[in-house]
Amino acid sequence: MRRRVAITGMGVVAPLGSTYDELFDNLIEGRSAIQRLPEGIARGLRSPIGAPVQFDGSAHFAAPRLRMLDRVSQLALVAANAAIADAQLDFQTERLERCGVFVGSGMGGAESTDLGYHTLYAERSDRIQPYSVLTAMTNAPAAWIAIDHALLGPMLTYSTACSSSAVAIGEAARRIQCGEADIMIAGGTEAPLVPGVLRAWEAMRTLASEDKHDPAASCRPFAKTRTGLVLAEGAAFVVLEEWAHATARGAPAHAELTGYGLTSDVGHITRPTVDGQARAMRAALESAALPPEVDYINAHGTATLQNDTVETEAIKAVFGAKAYSIPVSSTKSMHGHLLGGAGALEFVIAVMSVKRGVIPPTMHLDSPDPSCDLDYVPSRARHDLKINSAMSNSFAFGGTNAVLIVQSARAGQSQ
Repeated sequence: MRRRVAITGMGVVAPLGSTYDELFDNLIEGRSAIQRLPEGIARGLRSPIGAPVQFDGSAHFAAPRLRMLDRVSQLALVAANAAIADAQLDFQTERLERCGVFVGSGMGGAESTDLGYHTLYAERSDRIQPYSVLTAMTNAPAAWIAIDHALLGPMLTYSTACSSSAVAIGEAARRIQCGEADIMIAGGTEAPLVPGVLRAWEAMRTLASEDKHDPAASCRPFAKTRTGLVLAEGAAFVVLEEWAHATARGAPAHAELTGYGLTSDVGHITRPTVDGQARAMRAALESAALPPEVDYINAHGTATLQNDTVETEAIKAVFGAKAYSIPVSSTKSMHGHLLGGAGALEFVIAVMSVKRGVIPPTMHLDSPDPSCDLDYVPSRARHDLKINSAMSNSFAFGGTNAVLIVQSARAGQSQ
């Protein structure tokens, strides 16, 4: 019998908040974290915008340790620790060999890599920081979380571009469902707002043009005027726990993770397909034992020309005529695209929608694209709803499609 997965803790360090309540409050108010980046980072960029986190690592880590932590690991450790505190976990009372950590990150220690190349090529110096490999490696955040809490169970890092942290959460849930673990710390982290990464993404011509009247309105998912995505940084983590284990220690569940679908596109490394995305959504629904019907979809919704149209068609392929009555929103319109960390942050947002009965809006949807004709909750949040199930979509360059489904703890108890 497949074991149930409770979500007992959540933690974020996000462009719109350092707690999940602050994040969600800002989202439902329609506030945007997208802004002009500092000149030192954005100099020479055609689109000098992003969604940074207000975060100072020195407030959380002593100087000797800070030298060993890239910003991507700093964000991860703070968010993971917040999730652990939220779950009221005491690992001294747990079987540590049955506790693990799965992390998703697309770029890893981008700041360390960027700094190392600047030292080597721009400054023509061979005085590379001695910890460069350790700070830049993509598995550093997972390693530090496991070390800090002496977690002896499975410890893995997933790097599947924009679906990395959704994969990390889904795979962590599977470890619990099959009986290999009791507790998993799972999530994602990304810190890509450095000159080299920004230039590389700009070269792909996928970044949004800056809105000259209001930089905060530059990301416009599903709009006819959309021009691309806006890069963001941040981290989000959840504590996943076997249901009976959580009940035994008296830990309340925020909600239940019931569905996970994972598929691949194989047509092109950057072009999504309706079939691949639809298969992922169907697999998640089947995993959750749900008919093709949910109460809310947090869309991948990148505001790129291809993704938004393809995702719209994929939703219609899965839900048929019901697709038009399902609220769909892209919160990337406000917090930007966290790349490998996006899936985890948006999963936390989906959990909050279920808990609070509120759907955050898709902002800046001033001129709808006729090819994107679903209910995207434009401009204003919807309150006082009964949301028993929510779907969170994450689709990636490389073709890894991951979909997560969360259900209310009350609804889950009847399963």
